[in-house]
Amino acid sequence: MKVLVIGAAGMVGRKLSDRIAEVPEILGGPIEKLTLVDVIKPTAPKKLADISDCQAVDLRQADAAETLIAGRPDMIIHLAAVVSGEAEADFDKGYDVNLKGSYSLLEAIRAEGKKEPYKPRFLFASSIAVFGAPFPEKITDEFFTTPLTSYGTQKAIIELLIADYSRRNILDGIGIRLPTICIRPGKPNAAASGFFSNILREPLSGVEAVLPVEHHVRHWFASPRAAVGFFTHAATLDLEKVGPRRNLMMPGLSATVGDEIAALERVAGPKIAGLIRDEPDETIRGIVDGWARDFSVKRALELGFTAEKTFDEIIKIHIDDELGGKIGG
Repeated sequence: MKVLVIGAAGMVGRKLSDRIAEVPEILGGPIEKLTLVDVIKPTAPKKLADISDCQAVDLRQADAAETLIAGRPDMIIHLAAVVSGEAEADFDKGYDVNLKGSYSLLEAIRAEGKKEPYKPRFLFASSIAVFGAPFPEKITDEFFTTPLTSYGTQKAIIELLIADYSRRNILDGIGIRLPTICIRPGKPNAAASGFFSNILREPLSGVEAVLPVEHHVRHWFASPRAAVGFFTHAATLDLEKVGPRRNLMMPGLSATVGDEIAALERVAGPKIAGLIRDEPDETIRGIVDGWARDFSVKRALELGFTAEKTFDEIIKIHIDDELGGKIGG
């Protein structure tokens, strides 16, 4: 099997590559070639170095998508995106990458299939941002997508295209609507949701963190470990069972910022939790107010997707996976 991962240098991409290295057949069979691409050249896991092709590719470049698809990968995992805050701040860049770049991939697949029969599996990292207010108490699988950000709009458009291209047998696609992934390792990024991770990650390393919203703000979360699991599960899922509605909200945990802080204090103690400093930011607050807060994800659960049930679990996963089991400070 030939696998193409786009956005492989990002957090989920790196962790997914590592998971594939640990369990080589986790995507459904032995891998003949693993192509890892991003705007900066990714690094292949050592165990997969002999079958990996790592490339720096910008989907905005002419013929970039066609070149990637020319190798006719059996599975395409599309994780690349300009994140929410940046897509809102830079209209052109958000649409060029998140919409035009993704559309160019779909069209390259269609063009390749015209030459000779070709129907790859296409896993797309979508987002909670495809939903917009006003919200019911709990969003169900039947709730419509009316995004209130450019990022959410870009993701929703590609979701529609994946459903249509799957219906037309151009590809076999599924959109994975990710909760906010928490706790994200590394340094803060331009995502408007970044503070949800920052207020846990930084204190756990003994560093002060800024909280730009009120403690009552509620959101939908899953860990990086769960995010990788969503894609590995989708890779082997019988998509006939998904049906024509090819985009699924993933399981997660509905919690407030206050719940996050309380869990941090339970797991790491009051000294660590005391490193969070309130500093309101109206721009961030305005973006977050347009996001969904709680879901009933019956379809995803019935199809076997899973995630954490408490924030204590999420924090402990970060301590184990990123801090070597030790709390700083």
